[in-house]
Amino acid sequence: MIDISLNKITINYGFGDVLKDVSLDINRGEIVSLIGPNGSGKTTILKLIMGIEIPTSGTIAIRKNTTIGYLSQMENIENENRKVKDILYKSINNILNMENTLKKYEEKMTTANNKELEKIISKYTNLQEQFMNLGGYEINEKIGKIVKGFKIEHLLDSYYNTLSGVEKRIVSFAALMIKNPDILLLDEPTNHLDIDTLEWLEKFLKSYKGTILFVSHDRYFLDRISNKIIFLDDGILDIYYGNYTYFLEENEKRIMLEFKDYKDQQKQMRSMKESIKKLRYFGYLGNNERFFKRAKAIEKRLEKMEKLNKRKEKTILPLEFNLGNRSGEDVLVISHLNIGFDSKTIFDDAHFTIKYKDHVCLMGKNGSGKSTLIREIVKKNDSIKLGTNINIGYIPQEITFDNDKTIYEIARKSFKGEESHLRSALFKFMFTKNTICKRVSKLSGGEKVRLKLFCLMQENINFLILDEPTNHMDITTREILEDTLNEYDGTILFVSHDRCFINKIANKIVNIQDNKLVEYIGNYDDYKDTINRLNNK
Repeated sequence: MIDISLNKITINYGFGDVLKDVSLDINRGEIVSLIGPNGSGKTTILKLIMGIEIPTSGTIAIRKNTTIGYLSQMENIENENRKVKDILYKSINNILNMENTLKKYEEKMTTANNKELEKIISKYTNLQEQFMNLGGYEINEKIGKIVKGFKIEHLLDSYYNTLSGVEKRIVSFAALMIKNPDILLLDEPTNHLDIDTLEWLEKFLKSYKGTILFVSHDRYFLDRISNKIIFLDDGILDIYYGNYTYFLEENEKRIMLEFKDYKDQQKQMRSMKESIKKLRYFGYLGNNERFFKRAKAIEKRLEKMEKLNKRKEKTILPLEFNLGNRSGEDVLVISHLNIGFDSKTIFDDAHFTIKYKDHVCLMGKNGSGKSTLIREIVKKNDSIKLGTNINIGYIPQEITFDNDKTIYEIARKSFKGEESHLRSALFKFMFTKNTICKRVSKLSGGEKVRLKLFCLMQENINFLILDEPTNHMDITTREILEDTLNEYDGTILFVSHDRCFINKIANKIVNIQDNKLVEYIGNYDDYKDTINRLNNK
């Protein structure tokens, strides 16, 4: 049974097609992921299904009597002056109203005469069946699980309009899960969730009784829950029936086959052009019209041939850090670290040492103090000692520039070289001559990351500190960054919830547990194996 059908959809904003003649069917119960480069049209597809965007041409059909829930990248609900728990329960008002009506019927049963009782029982039975089908008797237990899973118990009595942007999005996500629509449209659902919550969400979505279409750059998440991958690039989509690992293997096969077909066609076209040339030569040589006719026939075949395009090369960012002087063996020593705010303890007598060439991932639940520790390291807290010859390169979670400056002005300040070389270097970072005069206040999150990386490349840094570096990056850019960091000859400390990224980069995990810093050797999978062994003892 088809839940969503897109038929020959084209959408154009006046500067080229975002989607070109796209057709797609999504069946009931499928968990489908939309992947592709930033700006390829993934969010546009979700908005088309929701009716927020209107296609230039083509049709969209949704199965009748189907409910749809949509989680956008950024929640923008303003002046919602209600408590979080009221917002959560609002999503199931129909069930709550049924429950209240059932209670009223129960009260009437106690005083009704036989004739009235028969009518009340009939109404009660019909309504009770609807209530059961909607999961009414399990709803409080379900709400409890979702609230616990998203870790928002402490927000229930808070007013929505006092929450941070991240908290608002998580509350909206929880309300959506409680509402339980037939179709879930999720745009970057893993954003801002810690790893414990991600693992809970994976289990929840895998058991979801409905259809899910989501956009994500989280490869671990894609691998765990997807049963269908839609790859969108240059306005065209390809469908892969499997998870992300299957997509990687199958995509490689398709690329090789496409390249072979392209080379074979190019060879055939060269042969045909050579034949045309020879036949015309023979026609001129012997003044024979038959040779010209044969040449014309081959020329028409060549013109009618559907030309295969060579697949575009991936854009590669030239990420190469200048290391500068080598640091000492002890890069960072944390001893007797105590931090607390408003009577809340963050770190209590915490200890940890980072050695030269360590690639350390700092992990912990949201609110456990990861970003706090990073900021304390950068500003050199008295309990934190840096080793000799340390030059820190820092990318914060929220990247800020002087908003009045342009891309060019920010880059010029850090770049040591001639004007022409600067423009060439910016072009390699996908900042063209038409965009370098763009003010940084207008940059997307991904563009800010690219500009910050560009500035860091110009410095001699031997200790990289990265707070959620893959935020706003598409999969290709994440993979480029991974390759670069693995070749980096210095020391790295980073915070990330991207488990695939952690697996590729980390040789140590430091987890914040009970206000302490606990070290585990290896990457994320090694860490999970260790935790599972300890839990099974």
